[in-house]
Amino acid sequence: MSGALAVFDFGKTNTKLFVFAQDGTLLDERRSAPAWTDFRGRAVLDDAALLVWLKEQLACVVSQHDVANVMVSAHGCTFALTRGGELLHPILDYEQEVPETVSAEIDPKLPAFSESFTPWLPLGFSIARHMYWLQMDEPDIFAQTDAVLCFPQYWIWRLTGRTLAECSYLGAHSQLWAPLERDYSSLVDRLGWRALFPEIVPAGAVVGKTAVTLKDGSTRELDVHNGVHDSNAALSYYRMTGLEHFTLVSTGTWVIIINLDCPLDALDGERDMIANVTVKGEPAPSLRFMGGREYDRISGQWNKPIAQATVERVIERGVFALPSWAAGGPFPENEGHVLGGEVEGEERAAVAALYVVMMTDLSLDLIRSQNLLVVDGGLARIDLFNGMLAQLRPRQTVVRSAMAEGSATGAAALAFDALGLAPFRDETVPVRPSAVKGLEAYRDRWRELAEQARDDARANRMMPGKGER
Repeated sequence: MSGALAVFDFGKTNTKLFVFAQDGTLLDERRSAPAWTDFRGRAVLDDAALLVWLKEQLACVVSQHDVANVMVSAHGCTFALTRGGELLHPILDYEQEVPETVSAEIDPKLPAFSESFTPWLPLGFSIARHMYWLQMDEPDIFAQTDAVLCFPQYWIWRLTGRTLAECSYLGAHSQLWAPLERDYSSLVDRLGWRALFPEIVPAGAVVGKTAVTLKDGSTRELDVHNGVHDSNAALSYYRMTGLEHFTLVSTGTWVIIINLDCPLDALDGERDMIANVTVKGEPAPSLRFMGGREYDRISGQWNKPIAQATVERVIERGVFALPSWAAGGPFPENEGHVLGGEVEGEERAAVAALYVVMMTDLSLDLIRSQNLLVVDGGLARIDLFNGMLAQLRPRQTVVRSAMAEGSATGAAALAFDALGLAPFRDETVPVRPSAVKGLEAYRDRWRELAEQARDDARANRMMPGKGER
């Protein structure tokens, strides 16, 4: 490798480009946002616009930073149907529920939790449900498909023309993978899908080349590395810097918590606890909730600082945001609401911040976290969140990432590793616990209220006429 590395990190809310020097120094950072459009009544990605942005930005960083290699990290639950060099159907938005007629057919076919370690999940949170939807609704298109590409590999295909797969993405609550078998699930064979998935290649491996046209009309050829699932890239990053026996709190649109020390038999499918799969193919006990999305919904998109005094004021008033404000998570039966009085502005944002802390703290207990806590992603930059989490978990050491972009940095680490380079070192910094008055009592009361609401919702679901999934 003679130049820098470009990493594209495709998130649900933001698309990012990071450029790393061979010594791990971050040289450049650029951002965009994916656009979602309508296609035959389905929400789909405007992938053409993203591809234009990717090519434009890649040409810029090749010129400015002598980029020689490209790597991709991407959010989960997303796939593409392809044939040769053609995308057969626009890429579905995973936040769209399948029609009831489709769910009635596919849901009973899903593998047992003991096989896939993935519970029934709504919307397109499991790739299998959306694949089956397209197979039923677009049979001609599905019949023409010669490769189903996971989202990172879709971009690798766009860059190199190669169709590939990768285990950390296949194993990310897709219902397509059996973690203990390290192979496709029984569903894939029952539905005759195995032949649709290309060769599995390790994340980070060099898999081809792409030509970049510069402004002066010249072209440069770059090496392209196989892509990776974003939260698993973050997990890889911290492991590759030497950390062991830790719980990762990876934050963004989702808060994804991974604790490799949690026994698999502790996973509760009814609380959105799953086994992801590491880039090495190991089961990775995980729990997630849509914390970033929920914060925005509760707070009304508040993006200003929140004072500790404001947090203490809503605690003293006894105002609680109770789950859930988005699909999935440990309280999938509950409907989110604010209890205890009206709040606006910064006070409502304080209630939202407390909600995310409460959910994270509970999730850590559910996933048996007693080891080092590593906070990564957007929340790693917010002292108030980190301090309150450390205050609630005095028996654990809490550290945050100074980089705060674990998925992109992890993707870079995997690409560098394939080239025999190891530029990254542990850069986490200790978190000092806050001293928010009444926080522990607030936590105890929040849990009582949330669990009671869950019990009520589950009892209501079991009543005659209500049905049970």
